[in-house]
Amino acid sequence: MFCLNYILAYRAQIYITSALSAIAFSSMLWMNIINARLFFGVRASARTYLGALLGMVGIIVLFGPQVADVSLSDGVFFGSVLAVIGALMASFGNMASQAAQKTKLPVVQSNAWSMLYGGLFTGVVALAQGHPFTFDPTAGYVISLVYLTVFGSVVAFGAYLTLLGRIGAHKAGYATVMFPVVALGFSLLFEGMALDLWIVAGFGLVLAGNVLVLRIGSSH
Repeated sequence: MFCLNYILAYRAQIYITSALSAIAFSSMLWMNIINARLFFGVRASARTYLGALLGMVGIIVLFGPQVADVSLSDGVFFGSVLAVIGALMASFGNMASQAAQKTKLPVVQSNAWSMLYGGLFTGVVALAQGHPFTFDPTAGYVISLVYLTVFGSVVAFGAYLTLLGRIGAHKAGYATVMFPVVALGFSLLFEGMALDLWIVAGFGLVLAGNVLVLRIGSSH
C-alpha cells in the first residue's frame, strides 16, 4: 500500500491519462469486497453491492468524455494493467491493515513502520532504475512536500485505516471512488472547470452509492 501501489500507479500514468487511471484504481472497491470475503469471511450486503456498482458507474460517467477519444493501443492496455495491479496491491494492503487492527495493533505505529518499509523499498527501486535523488529548496516545493507528508500521508492514511478498522475494508474502499470526485470538485471551484451534464450525473451516482454503502444499520 505504501510502495508497490504508488510505483505501479505512477508508472501507469506514463501510458494512460489520469482519467483512465482513476477508473482503474476505483476497481479497488470491488477488490476490497472480494478480498474481505476471501480473507475474513465478510459478506457484503446487497446494499453495499448496489452502492459499489453506482459508484463505479458514476466514475465512468464522470470521466466518459475524457476516455471516449482514447485509442486502445498497446501502451494504453499496458498502462491500464499496471493501474489495476496497483489497485490490487493497495487492496492487499487494506487487508493487512484490517488484520493488524483485529490483533489490536495501533494504527499510528503500524503506519509509521509500514511507511518506513515502503519508503526504503521505493528508494531501492528508484536507485535500481537509475533515478537521481534531488531536492528543490524553493518554498513551493518544500511547502507542498510538507503538506503531502503530514496531511496527504500521515493524517490521511491514519484516518482512512482507522475507518477501515471500524467499518471494514468492503465499505471503507468506497473512499477510492470519492478521491477523483473530490479532485473534480476542487477543479470546479478553483480551476474554472465547466459544469456539464456528465459531471452532474456522475456526482449524483457516486453520492447515491456513498449513501447506500455507508448507510447506518446496513448489514455486513
